[in-house]
Amino acid sequence: MRAVVQRVTQASCMVDGNITGEIDLGFVVLLGVEDADTEEDLQWLAQKIIGLRVFGDENGLMNKALADVGGSILLISQFTLFAQTKKGNRPSFIRAARPEKAIPLYEQMIRTLDTITGKKTATGIFGADMKISLINDGPVTIIMDTKDKDNH
Repeated sequence: MRAVVQRVTQASCMVDGNITGEIDLGFVVLLGVEDADTEEDLQWLAQKIIGLRVFGDENGLMNKALADVGGSILLISQFTLFAQTKKGNRPSFIRAARPEKAIPLYEQMIRTLDTITGKKTATGIFGADMKISLINDGPVTIIMDTKDKDNH
């Protein structure tokens, strides 16, 4: 599983002119699911996202986590995080999980984040043509990959 986590002051997802999810202070999480991903990967990643201390404290240092600032999450499915660009100019997405595997893990991530945060996770719509608007705060952008835990 791969996630791109962006600290935002506000964000929203629109599909066909309708807002499907929106937040104020918090994280936009772009989530990519790979065929090899497991429930263990999901749990590790969810804990890492929730525990990220990237919000400013009273001294302006990044010492506060999402819960410390009352933040929310907008979770967006993003199979293109597994793009392979080694050959040619057209990316291959062969490593991205097919919907029959990815949708259940995406939905489980929503439930897991809801449980851990005690808040409803805002979302896009899996597989839809989504328009994401956000104000990246900082900017702070963190990339995590469950297959490369030593570096994240």
